[in-house]
Amino acid sequence: MLCRAALLPSLRSTGRFWQQSDVAGSHPCLLAPNLVLRNKCARGWSNIPFITVPLSRTHGKSFAHRSELKHAKRIVVKLGSAVVTRGDECGLALGRLASIVEQVSMLQNQGREMMIVTSGAVAFGKQRLRHEILLSQSVRQALHSGQNQLKDMAIPVLEARACAAAGQSGLMALYEAMFTQYSICAAQILVTNLDFHDEQKRRNLNGTLHELLRMNIVPIINTNDAVVPPPEPNSDLQGVISVKDNDSLAARLAVEMKTDLLIILSDVEGLFDSPPGSDDAKLIDIFYPGDQQSVTFGTKSRVGMGGMEAKVKAALWALQGGTSVVIANGTHPKISGHVITDIVEGKKVGTFFSEVKPAGPTVEQQAEMARTGGRSLAALQPEQRAEIIYHLADLLTDQREEILQANKKDLEEAESKGRLALPLLKRLSLSTSKLNSLAIGLRQIAASSQDSVGRVLRKTRIAKDLELEQVTVPIGVLLVIFESRPDCLPQVSALAIASGNGLLLKGGKEASHSNQILHHLTQEALSIHGVKDAVQLVNTREEVEDLCRLDKLIDLIIPRGSSQLVRDIQKAAKGIPVMGHSEGICHVYVDLEASVEKVTRIVRDSKCEYPAACNALETLLIHRDLLRTPVFDQIIDMLRVEQVKIHAGPKFASYLTFSPSEVKSLRTEYGDLECCIEVVDSVQDAIEHIHKYGSSHTDVIITENEKTAEMFLQHLDSACVFWNASTRFSDGYRFGLGAEVGISTSRIHARGPVGIEGLLTTKWLLRGENHIVSDFSEQGSMKYLHENLPLPQRNTN
Repeated sequence: MLCRAALLPSLRSTGRFWQQSDVAGSHPCLLAPNLVLRNKCARGWSNIPFITVPLSRTHGKSFAHRSELKHAKRIVVKLGSAVVTRGDECGLALGRLASIVEQVSMLQNQGREMMIVTSGAVAFGKQRLRHEILLSQSVRQALHSGQNQLKDMAIPVLEARACAAAGQSGLMALYEAMFTQYSICAAQILVTNLDFHDEQKRRNLNGTLHELLRMNIVPIINTNDAVVPPPEPNSDLQGVISVKDNDSLAARLAVEMKTDLLIILSDVEGLFDSPPGSDDAKLIDIFYPGDQQSVTFGTKSRVGMGGMEAKVKAALWALQGGTSVVIANGTHPKISGHVITDIVEGKKVGTFFSEVKPAGPTVEQQAEMARTGGRSLAALQPEQRAEIIYHLADLLTDQREEILQANKKDLEEAESKGRLALPLLKRLSLSTSKLNSLAIGLRQIAASSQDSVGRVLRKTRIAKDLELEQVTVPIGVLLVIFESRPDCLPQVSALAIASGNGLLLKGGKEASHSNQILHHLTQEALSIHGVKDAVQLVNTREEVEDLCRLDKLIDLIIPRGSSQLVRDIQKAAKGIPVMGHSEGICHVYVDLEASVEKVTRIVRDSKCEYPAACNALETLLIHRDLLRTPVFDQIIDMLRVEQVKIHAGPKFASYLTFSPSEVKSLRTEYGDLECCIEVVDSVQDAIEHIHKYGSSHTDVIITENEKTAEMFLQHLDSACVFWNASTRFSDGYRFGLGAEVGISTSRIHARGPVGIEGLLTTKWLLRGENHIVSDFSEQGSMKYLHENLPLPQRNTN
């Protein structure tokens, strides 16, 4: 049986509802499983007995950032009229309510204290009264006419207070039934304006709420619409489902109850800088006090008395009282099922109200700056873009000491906190030789970028004086997310500059000092031609998942980091293409006709030169007939000398009496001095194994048989396939691309190490002389020629 308390504060004379002895012997749903009674105090919120719960408090600071919302303990969820009611304003949106109750229950069961401020009684009552009126009229009409056929029956305008009186019990019964499914009790509290104006009634209300929260009960607060002033004449129920101060009610309760978070759910995504639906309307991610002047408020929702302006006023009042506020959409079918939990988890949903303005621009503003700067960058002459990259290369060597000093800070902090494993520490570390290699790579990019943007790929004469060109253009705005690799920043920046793309960079916090100085040098180089804003470093507390939702601002995401990072981004990015690979499971196949000398050199280099790299050997495939031969013995001896831990594949283990630890999975990327050895019967068997367990990254065959090698090269479906060469050659710098933004295993657009070419797309240019399509009809005067024209000569200097 569900506990229900219909509590009118005006009828209560004390600040207590249940005695402690009553609670101990009452229904089990009244007592929280982890309830600890301390001197009859409100749990965790006051040291004053319930009978004298304080009416005011010294308000604390609201949360400054979304990421802090996960720490919210006490939460008020305000359900606007448009959220609770159906589109016809007659009855409740049951599916939506069930989803909201599920989310509130989940948070309540996490140990949070949830309260709901709800509308809906009038709508529910309207539905019931309409049914009763129709039934009554049909009976009377049937008796009067003596026949079953009924005339059209007009339903009179229903008075809102009567609807509220008829719907209040049904609304609460519905909430009770829904919360019962999660073993949670709900208690109804009806209030009016007088309950806030009268001091004693405020005490009663405050004390009741504290007691309910202490007993793990969810208060359902609703305005007593049965006694509120009548609606405006001839307005039917428009604007009366929710009383005029419903938003104010939620804000007032939130502050008086010392709530950490107030979630206001409406039928719009949040606060916009102009009326939603207008062409230039943009959702405001974070709203600060004093920003009202920059906002134009539109009309209110289809139901309810309060529009967005009323919500903003209530939100700012609550914020001033120390309660964080988020206004979000509770009606959208794609997000309503998780909107509340997403907000509490700190995800970028709706508009977050904050008193703390960041020192720099928001990530949305940075994306806009990158797009504008990228377009200016693309408009420069190729020689000017190359000059920027050459200057950046010079800065990397000229400012070497400052860069290494910043990198030293990152290394010391990472080591002191024990945050990174050894392979990641190696990636984090910069050195003089690394910086010199970076500078050389950047100069290669500059030299090869002279005609990358605007190059004509195809030229066709469609008809007389009608010529078509396909030319290369930048993709737009790139988001590159990288971990523990500060050397990635100048590489990717140079490639973006060469290809005329705007760039957003999100580096790991473990490399913050290194990234800051490298980004500063990048912007210094860009400044020589006035395009400083083209490359932006995201320094705010944006979660990667939130960045992946900026589909209107970002055109391509390129992750650089662990396989888990890449998978998370591929999962989170909805509407934005992701270029990259989730794993680097690279294979080396040692054929029966392999050279002993080549085998040991190539295997050693592939596995041991840099085991943390994505192009390092992870699985060594050996032809079955090589077992117990000098070739096999030398491979094993070399791996032991290099201290490589060996894991045996299932077939390899079956040949051994005492084998190394058997591999748990043949799809493992070790990223360290470890590898798997497996046995195959032939080159075809090796190809099939790689297709089944590989990641289409880089795979190698070692053999002296050219026919076998060509079969491997032609039939293996990986981004990079090598013959008698180390897997470590799979790299943009080693390919002569200067650098790479990553290695793509995708089959669309770019594959393998991605340099400048992979960051370009195309557009079509058609030049005509008053041409129209109807001229090419059967009766027209013109005919299609479709002649291929010679292309302009490329600049190869």
